[in-house]
Amino acid sequence: MQILYESGARELAGTESKLLDIALNKTATNEHQTEHKHHAHNHNHMDPSVMVFFTLKDLKVGKRMEINFPKRDPSTSPKFWPRDKADSLPFSLNKLPSLLKIFSLSPNSPQAKAMADTLTECESKPIKGEVKFCATSLESMLDFTQTILGFSNDLQVYATSHLTKSSVTFQNYTILDKIMRISAPKMVACHTMPYPYAIFYCHSQESENRIYRVSLVGDNGDMVEAMVVCHMDTSHWGHGHVSFQVLGVVPGSSNVCHFFPADNFIWVPKLEVHGVSDM
Repeated sequence: MQILYESGARELAGTESKLLDIALNKTATNEHQTEHKHHAHNHNHMDPSVMVFFTLKDLKVGKRMEINFPKRDPSTSPKFWPRDKADSLPFSLNKLPSLLKIFSLSPNSPQAKAMADTLTECESKPIKGEVKFCATSLESMLDFTQTILGFSNDLQVYATSHLTKSSVTFQNYTILDKIMRISAPKMVACHTMPYPYAIFYCHSQESENRIYRVSLVGDNGDMVEAMVVCHMDTSHWGHGHVSFQVLGVVPGSSNVCHFFPADNFIWVPKLEVHGVSDM
């Protein structure tokens, strides 16, 4: 199996070890849980962390929108554990008390709550047409991805890339003249989750999803090559999904697009002629 990593203009071709070098420097975050659990009431008073959603009609050159791109320090991020080490510990909500003892965490600590939230999310039932899996190691992430995309296929993985260094995480960005649609028959999205070691919530949906790579410039000059996924059918999503409150829509009434933070992955089969086209 070959894995190609694409992040903005970068492309690294090689083996799993090259992805491992990248993945080991990814920071766990509550982005996925933010996407699913925040409840916002009006656009002017929303938590900036939920400002990643928009609709396909807004994906056009010159569009200016507020976007949150969390930037995390890789040196302090939880790292992937080897599979045998990760598999030696239970990954279950009903084992949380013993897990907290192993990691020397107080049951009332923010870290304990984050672990409980992650385990709850990982054990929740998928929505109709969705297959989901929480990967506790790089090997298990690759196994799940190949199960969905096919063991005979080489894999291509995409991630958002920050082309400039800045501490600004929330600001207005403008879409530049480079919107690329990436054609793929299937995709697997993997989101980092808060935990003492790296956990990725990976899922795939039967409904139509569109993948784009978008060039953005922030008001302060920050340059971002951002990955976007647009979900074309939201009819089976829960009414409480934060995207509906951000966008003022209801399930099934609109597509929902969102930007990916830099430490989330989009996996697709590598095509013989790579399916990238201008919009």
